[in-house]
Amino acid sequence: MTAGGLPRVIVVTGTDTDVGKTVVTAAVCATLRAAGLRVTAYKPTQTGVGPLDTGDMAEVSRLTGVPTHEGVRLLAPMAPRPAAALEGATLPTLEDHLTTIEALSSDHDQVVVEGAGGLLVELTEARATLADLSGRARDCGVLVVARSALGTLNHTMLTREALWRRGIHELGVVLGSWPSDPTVIETSNRDYLAELPEGLLGAIPTGAPRLDPSAFRAAAAGWLPGLARRSAGAQRRETP
Repeated sequence: MTAGGLPRVIVVTGTDTDVGKTVVTAAVCATLRAAGLRVTAYKPTQTGVGPLDTGDMAEVSRLTGVPTHEGVRLLAPMAPRPAAALEGATLPTLEDHLTTIEALSSDHDQVVVEGAGGLLVELTEARATLADLSGRARDCGVLVVARSALGTLNHTMLTREALWRRGIHELGVVLGSWPSDPTVIETSNRDYLAELPEGLLGAIPTGAPRLDPSAFRAAAAGWLPGLARRSAGAQRRETP
């Protein structure tokens, strides 16, 4: 673990699909890079994209300038195992993903791993999930991306309980899309999440991915003040 208390590997998972994991991954990378850390991002499984399509990691790289990597990409916009079955593709094993993350960690101060869907979505033929990967990765913590709207408290608490029962270090919650004119429910949800033991690390404004990359990078740490405080205390490792 870094001097500031951040694990070397930060896994970004969501309470559901389409909650803003990719933009949060980008904001995390930009925040860590602004703190002077060498950062890279990895997506074990990307679904819903063709061989030449722009995937989530390309978007993270565009917004932040950090190097990114993919494990496998699949055409169908669905969970990895059934998507792979549809096209007869072979999924990387859990060991494959762990080896990649370990190699990336040896060359960078922080590795940010973006999951597919939620915490218990299966990534491998052996039914290993992102939770399994997080539990096995060395020096790892999980950041939970949640919605702001009605229903998010239950989904968030279920994800947090799944982490707790597996003994996986939770870093806190980020709201993946925060509206410019929040409702009373959204404001109440934000206040509730801020009072959790791990706290609310921040919220990404709706429309953030449409910003110019330079503006995105400049604003990211302000969106994630909880992470920025911790990354400010992290130390860059010397290259052997």
